[in-house]
Amino acid sequence: MTAGSQTTDDTTPLLQVDDLAVHFHINRGLFRSNDVVRAVDGVSFTLNRSETLGIVGESGCGKSTLGRAVLQLLKPSQGSVVWLGQDLTKADTETMRRLRKDLQIIFQDPLASLDPRMTIGDIIDEPLMTHFPELSRSERRERVRSIMDRVGLREQMINRYPHEFSGGQAQRIGIARAMILSPQLIVCDEPVSALDVSIQAQIVNLLTHLQREFALSLVFISHDLSVVRHISHRIAVMYLGKLVEIADRNALFAKQHHPYTKALISAVPVPDPRVERSRQRVVLVGDLPSPIDPPSGCRFRTRCPIAQAPEIQKVCATAEPPLTEVAPGHRAACHFWQQA
Repeated sequence: MTAGSQTTDDTTPLLQVDDLAVHFHINRGLFRSNDVVRAVDGVSFTLNRSETLGIVGESGCGKSTLGRAVLQLLKPSQGSVVWLGQDLTKADTETMRRLRKDLQIIFQDPLASLDPRMTIGDIIDEPLMTHFPELSRSERRERVRSIMDRVGLREQMINRYPHEFSGGQAQRIGIARAMILSPQLIVCDEPVSALDVSIQAQIVNLLTHLQREFALSLVFISHDLSVVRHISHRIAVMYLGKLVEIADRNALFAKQHHPYTKALISAVPVPDPRVERSRQRVVLVGDLPSPIDPPSGCRFRTRCPIAQAPEIQKVCATAEPPLTEVAPGHRAACHFWQQA
């Protein structure tokens, strides 16, 4: 554990997010009222020590915005983010600066997230200079070499520049930069979506290995359910700014209690050609509604196969479904989850 870290017992959630919302105001002109984009709208979840929570959903559902709001890189509009008993939404600048050692992020585009004017040694070393100014240059360089070796980068690469590396190597640099401070939590914002499939597997396996070695907690954001299933302990499904289902990964793949989750999982290919040909697909109709003007009641109702019946449609259009426990550790936001 890094200097200044707080302690807690294993039963206390490392992170507790409650009713978190991020709204963006858009001014469309002098004579038009401001529109509000409800990117994240009342999300709650917990994260335990050494756990990986996968967050999945279509592009534009608010996954990345949620991850940044958890780290206070975006200012939440409402709600709380409690880290080891401390509400980060109420923390001042100096407190957040101290806590940054424990809260790190890995970005989607590895090359775009690295300064092209700096060598990778300096890129990885920069957080140490900020948070541990008492260390000498030789001490920092020794830590940089050590973490480079842990993530699969050779020591001889230390004076090279980002453009000299492949996408997979650049993402390893990003991981090394996040790991250099020995954080407790890393938000992985679609860290493999820009990489080839074979390289994706290497990066996911590296993150899994580092998690076990350093007892890391991860929030892994992705639109690829196959990747999320491989790395996550629990999976949370987002739709239009809200969580619609959250459960243990095996329970979620065994039985879905929300029609949107069922549609996502039905789209994941199965390696066996015979099984793949015989599978039933859940095809969603219509386009994703605008987060500026989401549907009333259940936000998924305009595309939901269950909500098309008139007697059901009225219920779904009137009341927003709460995230209800439908099985031990399994919650879903659907009025008719028994029919999903």
